[in-house]
Amino acid sequence: MTTTSSILPQGAPPVPNTSENDARQGDDGHSHIAPGEIAVGVIIGRASEYFDFFVYGIASVLVFPAVFFPFEARLEGTLYAFVVFSFAFIARPFGTVISMSIQRRFGREAKLTIALFLLGTSTAGIAFLPGYASIGFTSIVLLSVFRFAQGLALGGSWDGLPSLLALNAPQNRRGWYAMLGQLGAPLGFFVASALFAYLYSSLALKDFLDWGWRYTFYVAFAINVVALFARLRLVATEEYSRLLEERELQPTSVVELTRSQGTNLLIGAFAALASYALFHLVTVFPLSWITLYSDQSITEFLVVQMIGAVLCAGGMVASGLIADRVGRRFTLGGLAGMIAVFSGFAPTLLDGGHIGQDIFILLGFVLLGLSYGQAAGAVTSNFEPKYRYTGAALTADLAWLIGAAFAPLVALGLSANFGLAYVSVYLLSGAVGTLAALGLNRALVRD
Repeated sequence: MTTTSSILPQGAPPVPNTSENDARQGDDGHSHIAPGEIAVGVIIGRASEYFDFFVYGIASVLVFPAVFFPFEARLEGTLYAFVVFSFAFIARPFGTVISMSIQRRFGREAKLTIALFLLGTSTAGIAFLPGYASIGFTSIVLLSVFRFAQGLALGGSWDGLPSLLALNAPQNRRGWYAMLGQLGAPLGFFVASALFAYLYSSLALKDFLDWGWRYTFYVAFAINVVALFARLRLVATEEYSRLLEERELQPTSVVELTRSQGTNLLIGAFAALASYALFHLVTVFPLSWITLYSDQSITEFLVVQMIGAVLCAGGMVASGLIADRVGRRFTLGGLAGMIAVFSGFAPTLLDGGHIGQDIFILLGFVLLGLSYGQAAGAVTSNFEPKYRYTGAALTADLAWLIGAAFAPLVALGLSANFGLAYVSVYLLSGAVGTLAALGLNRALVRD
């Protein structure tokens, strides 16, 4: 039987492991859950969330400017679509706060069920939503409401499995297990890009804008429902519930958390800022730039991004091996420096024709994989045990909000009006934020 090899946060009390306790667990038929089993649940949840995320992001470039903002020029319509795109990230912290209150009162299963219903309803609502030509400004209002609801649902879908995985990972493989959940990002992006590339290349543009794009949201609805049900069944089992309770992974008051652990929340949000800034600047933003200012085929560019997603996954695997050898703090700091260097070449590559743009994408995805592979929960071990569950969720929400929510909007708006050099400034600011946060976070030295 595999025993749980866990490294608790600094100052956390050890989990009782007396012979009497072992005997009682054996009599009850319980067995410790291996980190690999927890990782499966994490990957399922993250892959479904990222697929939904990228379906909306790609649609914000290829579909929504024409369907919901046809009264504006293409650039302005895309910028408006990116404004609505950010609403989910604004809503996520609120969703986390509300869902933690629901879980304390009604339980984890009730919270996840509500999140499942809300996410399914909002995604399906977008799939069936008439465009501006049919119902006018109401379509924009409803799109905004559904997008905000998606954010609330994603905030409520936090199940604690990433934190449980971090606590149960062997000490010498913490970087490896931290990376596993992040693999959902390139997987979700690859599938979403492949689906859009197929529909965009197979249908006439009118058919694609009329009804073709809606199939991507049907698929997102189905995947999210199945994945949330799978996670619900997982965390509702007696053994997982017992492990979550043993590790004190239970919701706490957000007011109490911010008063006691506010510094850790901010440091955690900024520690991975370079990764989150790069995240949208190699996925959503370049697609909008190519659509507006390049003659490169949209389908071909999506294929290049799919290749980039494969390289990103490889970079994540490598990040796990590197972090276990040299430490997560050094890995994150080193990659932040590399992203800062990469930012200096971004304008030249993006303005360098097809070859330059493809190099930007492929190099960017490699750096994203190496850095983002260790970005999740980078400093959540700083939290006192009873705050770790809620703290990890809010740290991720704030990191997305600060680093990624407005990245496509800011990058496209500034570069279209003032030049591509501002993409470099945005990336460089993210790298500086990461290095500053890591410098403040001495606790990471012990990771």
